[in-house]
Amino acid sequence: MTLNILFFSITIKKRKTNLQDAAKHEMVDKLYEEHRDRQMSIHQFM
Repeated sequence: MTLNILFFSITIKKRKTNLQDAAKHEMVDKLYEEHRDRQMSIHQFM
């Protein structure tokens, strides 16, 4: 009888974002929200 055991660890580091990445992410979120709102209004219109 053979017992094989695998041990591993996962390390998660918080990513440091700089000001440019944060501004880009905020702009993308804003555009996504606007597009989603536009889709919802068109869908409700039909």
